[in-house]
Amino acid sequence: MEQHERNLKFMEIAMKHVPEARKLLEGKGIEVTMDELQPLLALLLHVMNEAYELGLNEQE
Repeated sequence: MEQHERNLKFMEIAMKHVPEARKLLEGKGIEVTMDELQPLLALLLHVMNEAYELGLNEQE
């Protein structure tokens, strides 16, 4: 799977959990918009790619 496809899949997974994350933040009195979440989603995507690469390297 190429990186672009993987990024799309990772973003799909992340977006599935956005409502839960928003609920947790709102429970703490923090309201966020999707625009405000975008930098966090980008960071999560970076972390997920690093974890994927680590897993690939461990298989070798």
